Amino acid sequence: MVAYADATQLIPNGLSYDQAAPIFCAGYTVYSGLRLANPKPHERVAVVGIGALGHLGIQYSKAAGFETIAVTHSKDKEELAYKLGADSVVSDGEGLLKEKGQHDDGSPDGRGADVILATSNSYNATADAIKGIRPDGRVILMGVSPSESLTVPPEILFKHARIIGSTQNDREHLYEALDYVAKGKVKVMTETSPLEEISNAYDKVANGNVRFKAVVKPTK
Repeated sequence: MVAYADATQLIPNGLSYDQAAPIFCAGYTVYSGLRLANPKPHERVAVVGIGALGHLGIQYSKAAGFETIAVTHSKDKEELAYKLGADSVVSDGEGLLKEKGQHDDGSPDGRGADVILATSNSYNATADAIKGIRPDGRVILMGVSPSESLTVPPEILFKHARIIGSTQNDREHLYEALDYVAKGKVKVMTETSPLEEISNAYDKVANGNVRFKAVVKPTK
C-alpha cells in the first residue's frame, strides 16, 4: 500500500506484526489518554471497561508505575484484571470510593481515583465511575457508546474535576506505546485469523464476538 512517509511509524526490533498492529489504534489511543491525563507519581489510575482498550489501559498504567484499579461489572473479568496487573478490582464508582490507597510509609491515602480512563462502550458505566473521582481528578473519555448519552454526575462540579476527550494525540505517544510492547511490559490479547478467513473475522468483529482484538495475518 502506498502511504505518505510521515504517516508511517517504524516498528521496534523484535516486535511481531500481530502485536504491533493493534497498538497503532487501540494501544495508541489508550496510552495517549494516559499521557494526556498527566498523572503524578502518587496518583491512582482507574480503568473503566476491561475490553479491547481497557485490557491495554491496565497494563500501560502499571508499566508506567501507577497504582491501578480495574472497574468492571463482569465477574468473569476480575481474575483477568488481576493477571493484567490491576492492584484491585471494583464494580462501580461506589466501589472506587471504598477502595483505600496508601502512601509509601503505609499511611492511608484517601479514596477514589485521580485519573479515570473511560474505555468502556457504556456511558452509563462511565458516568457511574465518575462518582469515584478525587478532587482535581481527570476523566479521559475514549470509549464511545453506540446508544447511550453521557449524563455527567455532580461530582465533576463538587470535586473540581475535568472530562477530557482523547483519541490519538502526540506522535511520541505511539512510539512509547510500541516500545512498552517491544520490551514485554504490555501484551495485546488477540484472536488471529488467516487472510483467507477475513470475511469471517470481519463478521465476528461486527457482531461483537471477538474477545479483545482481532488480527488478520496474511499467509506467506
